[in-house]
Order: sequence, then C-alpha cells, then structure tokens
Amino acid sequence: MLCFAFLLFGCSKSIAFQDPTNSSPGRGSGKQMAVAAPGHVSAVVHPGMLHSAADFTRMTIKVNAGAQPWLAGWNKLVANAHSAATYVPRPVDTIVRGRAASGRKENYILACQDAAAAYQNALRWKIKGDAACGANAVAIMNAWAVKCKHIDGDSNKQLAAGLQGYQWANAAEIMRGYSGWSAADFNAFKNFMLNVYYPVSSDFLNRHNNTCSTHYWLNWDMSNLCTVLAIGILCDDVAKINYAIDYYQHSGTGTAYIGRVTTATYPNGMDQGQESGRDQGHATMEVPLFGTFCQMLYNQGQNFFDYNPWSHVNPPLLGVSEYIAAYNINTTNTVPFTPYNNCENSNHTVISSGGRGNIRPGWELVYNYYTKVKGKTATYTNQFADKVRPEGGGGDYGPNSGGYDQLGFGTLTFSR
Repeated sequence: MLCFAFLLFGCSKSIAFQDPTNSSPGRGSGKQMAVAAPGHVSAVVHPGMLHSAADFTRMTIKVNAGAQPWLAGWNKLVANAHSAATYVPRPVDTIVRGRAASGRKENYILACQDAAAAYQNALRWKIKGDAACGANAVAIMNAWAVKCKHIDGDSNKQLAAGLQGYQWANAAEIMRGYSGWSAADFNAFKNFMLNVYYPVSSDFLNRHNNTCSTHYWLNWDMSNLCTVLAIGILCDDVAKINYAIDYYQHSGTGTAYIGRVTTATYPNGMDQGQESGRDQGHATMEVPLFGTFCQMLYNQGQNFFDYNPWSHVNPPLLGVSEYIAAYNINTTNTVPFTPYNNCENSNHTVISSGGRGNIRPGWELVYNYYTKVKGKTATYTNQFADKVRPEGGGGDYGPNSGGYDQLGFGTLTFSR
C-alpha cells in the first residue's frame, strides 16, 4: 500500500473499511454501531430541504442587524445577476446534455442558469421579503414547468437530471406557500419535477445503464440521489424519501451507498474521497453534494451527518471533507493515499494533482454543522470554508457547468 507522509501526522496506515459486497451497516457487519441508526420518515416537514423555518428566521435577523458574516453573504447574493428580479428565464422543450441521438445540440446550461436564478430570487424573497424577486422566482419555475418536457443526450443526461433536479426542488420548497404562486401552477411545477427529472434520476440509480456497481463516480450517484430525495420532499412522497435513505444506508447498488462513498479511512480522522485519484475538480464536488444529501435529511429528522456505522474516527462526510480540504487548501499539505481500483479497472495508484486548489462553494454547510452545532474539530474544513467565504453561487464560479454544480451561498444560509 502506498503511503504518503501527511503533514503533522506522519505516515498513516489505512484502516480496512467495510467491504460493501459482503455486508451493510447494521446488517451482519460485526461492528458496533457508533450512533443510533437513522430510520424512515413517516411525514414530511416543510420547509424541509436545505433550509428549515428556523434557518430562515436566523438569516433574516442576522442580515437585518448587519451582522457578519451573514451580511457579507447577503451582499454576495445581491451582487449576483442571477438573483435580480429582472432575470429572464430561457426554458426549452428538451434539455440536452451530451450527444443526443436526435442530433439536438447541448443546451443544458440554460437549465443550470435558470435553476440558480430561481433559487437566488427565492432567497431574496424569503429573507428580506423582496416581492419582485418572489414573483420572479415563481415566473422562472412556471416558465419551465409549462415548456420543458424531456431530458435528452447520452449518459450525461443523467448528470443534467442529478445536478439540477435537486436545485429546482429547493427553489420550489422555499416558495411553497407564496401567495403569488397558485395551487395549479405549484402542482404543475411538481409534475414537471415528477415527469421530467425524476424518471431520469430514478432509472440511473436503479440500473446505472447496466454497468457494474462502481462504474460511475460518486458525483453521478450522489447528485441523482439528492434529486430523488428532494423531489420526494417537495411532493410529500415518503416512499421516495425512504428510498433515498435505504439506498445510502443499506441497499444502494452504486457509489452513493455508505460502504462506497469513501475508499479508505485513516487514524488521523480522514477518509479518502472516491474521486481523489481522478482529479480535484471532481473530488471537491463530493463534499457539497454529500453535505446537501445529509442536510436535506437532517431537516426531515434523520441525522446522517453523524451516522458512523463502523466507528471510524469521524463520520464519512467529515472524514472526506477533511481529506479533500487538506489536499486542496494549499500545495504543501500531503495526504495518505490507498490505491483504488473500480469495477472497470480504472486503477488509481496515487492521488491526482489535476485541478488541485479548485474552489467550489458548499463547505460552509459542513464546517458549521460539525464545528458550531456539534463542537467538533474540523481543521481543514474550517480552513477551506474560510478560503471561500463569503460563498457565492451559480454565476460566481465561471460560466460553464462546473460553476453551477452547487447552489452555494452557505455563508448566508448556514453560518451559526
């Protein structure tokens, strides 16, 4: 096993992690459960995705008081052109990502941009009561619900569903109950999510295009799991929510099953990210998506932040956050690496330096939960969150798809 000296820790041997092909958490693992296992939901809490009612109360109080860092986060939101009440959506009949058999050209960036705009306008309405932004958030979502009927492309269409589906749903969850959104239009939007996004994400999680279990990277699996979960919450469908819980906790056939989200665990509290040998641009996506999944379930009363079935030093989200943050915070830190080989023989023998130092929003969520809510030490997650603060969102990190892979604005929404 390769082992690279890690700054301050020396050479750390990996601990054998649970073989996901042989057992699942709480099912014949032979390991003592570190915390009580979360269970199924029987009723849906609203608002209950990334943000709760208490979260919005906190944001409003802090921003109105001019308190930092919330005000800096608010100013970052207001400065983003996607949050403007004058933002004009560009819905299409068919979203295309990748090569489509029909010959249609890629246009998925339009959904990326408009989903970000709907969320940002919704935040401005919810936090400060901006009526024009509230009306525009609804107008953006109504336009897509009426126009869009399909997602097309090669397998990349499943990324279009996974990465934007949960974002649309979060925007709609914020606007739930808005007096200017008629029941008919709200139902039409839910049907848009159920008929356009859900079938693509659900099919991916169930079949993985008939590939083996680790063929697809964690970002593919986790983003589509987030979309199925978010649609379940939006549509009060406990079966979909519990499917997402079971997938992560017990039965997932892909890389978002807890036994596959990390590929090695170390005595220093770090867990090796599944895409660490691929490149850091993708590795840094793991934390925002994994955090989004845990946060949405947390607001439904299920704590997967602290779920640690094999009693590792840290639960998986914190372990992988520390690992990825340490390697990307600067070019001097080194981290241990255990060779990883997926089912298609994509063999990683060293950590990839490609894209090292990549900046994405999404770290405030993890940092604030573990350090402020739980009082744990998260040294490198802290440093990475501090480097990105104040977090922006879609439109602040480049014009391409990578700039819209996460909703962002965590300084405003998750700071404690």
